[in-house]
Amino acid sequence: MTSLAASEPQKSETSKSQSALVIEGIENLIADGTLAPGDRLPIESDLAEQLGVSRGSLREGIRALSAMGVLYTRQGSGTYVSALDPDGLLGSLKFWVRLQAGDSSDQILTVRRSLECESAALAARNITDEELEEASRIILGGEENMHSESPDHLDAMRRDLAFHRIIAQASHNPALAALVEVFSATTERERMLRSLTEQRALPQTHAEHLAILRALEDRNPDRARMHMAHHLVSVEEFVRREHRNAAPSK
Repeated sequence: MTSLAASEPQKSETSKSQSALVIEGIENLIADGTLAPGDRLPIESDLAEQLGVSRGSLREGIRALSAMGVLYTRQGSGTYVSALDPDGLLGSLKFWVRLQAGDSSDQILTVRRSLECESAALAARNITDEELEEASRIILGGEENMHSESPDHLDAMRRDLAFHRIIAQASHNPALAALVEVFSATTERERMLRSLTEQRALPQTHAEHLAILRALEDRNPDRARMHMAHHLVSVEEFVRREHRNAAPSK
């Protein structure tokens, strides 16, 4: 006779596999066009039968897909497929990225640089006149502040974030732009700290941003990529120093 304790892991494993079937099944329905963004899922009994799972497993799978941003529920109306936009689907990745520390944070910086350098190169090819004008307004509008004896560090940070965001958007690759947003957010605190503690940080950052802007104006992908890499390496070096200083001594 099998004990209750011995049967529990098997029951849990069965439930997990059934939930995975639900996730895979609904993802397939979306991928093949049976369900489109904004569509309501079939009623619970019909969908459970279609996927070959119990209603309980169906609900577990739907909860998981809702947490991932694939589905959402309207009270009293049903469960729907989300817009499936990259920003909405990357919430879990953003949470994971923010948890990284130590060696993993160094890896995150490397990924960020790869993404942003490529977005700069694509932006040099694809940026519109309106986007270029906005990028110029962001950078040149903060020029006086950069050389002030009492600079507004918060304004400088806002312009920094806005400049990187407009470049990512100007790549005209929504997936890349969404990933840049996720990975660039990890260094916001360190970038502000650098601005506050290093006397030459603001003018240096401004000069680096100007170099990137000029490459965009010249529609030169190689120079845009090169200047973005140079800019991000200087940020990375500061972040790594801060992590080493914060690490407990052995």
